[in-house]
Amino acid sequence: MATLNFKGKSAVWNHHLSVPYHTLEKDDKKSLKGENSDKNLIIEGDNLLALKSLLPQYQGQVKCIYIDPPYNTGKEEWVYNDNVNSPTIQNWLGKVVGKEGEDLTRHDKWLCMIVPRLKLLHTLLSQDGVIFISINDWELHHLRSVMNDIFGDENFVATFVRQSIKGGIGPSTEVRKTHDYVVAYAKSKKDSELQGLEIDAQELDLEDEKGPYRKGRELNKWGAGSRREDSPTMWFPVKGPKDKEVYPIRNDGSEGRWRWGKMRMEKAVAEGDVIFEPRPDGTYIVYEKVREDSMRRRAFSTLEIPNANGTEEVKELFDGKSLFDYPKPTALISFLISLCANGDDDIILDSFAGSGTTAHAVLKLNAEEDTNRRFILVQLPEETKKDSPAYKAGYKWVHEVTKERIKRVIQKNKYKTGYTYSTLGPSIDAETILSGKLPTYTEFAKYVYYLATGKNHPKEKDIKEKEGFVGKSEHESIYLLYEKDMDKLKKLAITLDWARETNKKDSGKKIVYAPACYLDDELLSEVNIKFVSIPYNLFEHKK
Repeated sequence: MATLNFKGKSAVWNHHLSVPYHTLEKDDKKSLKGENSDKNLIIEGDNLLALKSLLPQYQGQVKCIYIDPPYNTGKEEWVYNDNVNSPTIQNWLGKVVGKEGEDLTRHDKWLCMIVPRLKLLHTLLSQDGVIFISINDWELHHLRSVMNDIFGDENFVATFVRQSIKGGIGPSTEVRKTHDYVVAYAKSKKDSELQGLEIDAQELDLEDEKGPYRKGRELNKWGAGSRREDSPTMWFPVKGPKDKEVYPIRNDGSEGRWRWGKMRMEKAVAEGDVIFEPRPDGTYIVYEKVREDSMRRRAFSTLEIPNANGTEEVKELFDGKSLFDYPKPTALISFLISLCANGDDDIILDSFAGSGTTAHAVLKLNAEEDTNRRFILVQLPEETKKDSPAYKAGYKWVHEVTKERIKRVIQKNKYKTGYTYSTLGPSIDAETILSGKLPTYTEFAKYVYYLATGKNHPKEKDIKEKEGFVGKSEHESIYLLYEKDMDKLKKLAITLDWARETNKKDSGKKIVYAPACYLDDELLSEVNIKFVSIPYNLFEHKK
């Protein structure tokens, strides 16, 4: 497969691995109380650092990602700020990326910025998840090439063309561009919720009282994340033939889950838009009916959702003031979300949050479909331009508008939900720990579990600080001797008494993270302990 080469590629291709983990610190004053407020997250901070900080809890958990990165038109005045250990890239730091013809490395800088973020987004995406990226002609071809390298060209789904501007005419000497694109890739196309989408329309070969239709995809979800325990709220009955309760049973006979949330499933059943196909054991496979006006038959046509719609939505919330240039309309994000994330607790992530359209779209969809999708937004502490409407309205920072918009959407529509507002705390690395900037026990424990297993901590409530117990993996138990107090931390160590007492309760293999150890190798072997020094050897023990 052909790959894309660019200046700085060797320096940034694995840069995401060297980015330190940071804690996320909740800001109660900026958070909004409500139902599921702990599940909706707004993060103020550099998105590369924020994405890395999400890994211990959200790796492989995000169902839908939408990002709207800089288009690199030369007018955005974006600044390259990733501190990569490379002389070439160090020379770029803090400088505005120039215009075409003035900055011969502008495309290289854009690629160096986007690659480590795409690497982390790929890691956060669930096996059946999908990422959508808004872009225009300037970087479309570069984006497709680098996405093929990271996600695999076999997981390319589509490039949607969106009519972003309506009406008006441009200079007679130029071709007026009224469109941009949304590039879609799956984490694994064979497991993706997008499997039912079609590029070419198929014949509607069946008919009922409502008109022509054809048999669509199974609504009993299969593949990754399809068991009842994977999404308990997606296990519920619908009214089947002869008023029989029909549950989502998997092909192997086990309890599964529906692809759609309860409100959408019940509506489709009530309106005769599903097919109940009986199995020999008395259970049913339920299929959707695809009709002429089905979203799935329009999926690959031009999306006529102009930016003007997004501008009007912002103005409605901010007393008629248009605070952003070209905010994306919620209809666009809602459409994309509905293609792949229709279940309760599905996580939608936007790491270039801007005005907060993605969270707005999630809140609207939840209200319309009675679902509980969750959102995570990340917005850089970026100053608004002094000549911008946002600055004139009193918002000196973009993230202030992001938070305020979501707050106003919730309050105006009287939604019961809320959100947690967080900032980036100290990094969890040797230098930071030695300087005395210490994370909480729970934060450190989740991170240690992630280092030891490469997985998210399954049950945070099982962490027992007093016993030093973090959790169990398939092969060993994980312990952490740690206190958020430098004086106490210096005195902590694995002692023979602690080791033997712990081994009485847990005789299997144990990995213990601690500042020091008073046991020799023979005694450690006797109590089945592998010692990892913190902070010095902490980052060497990775599976």
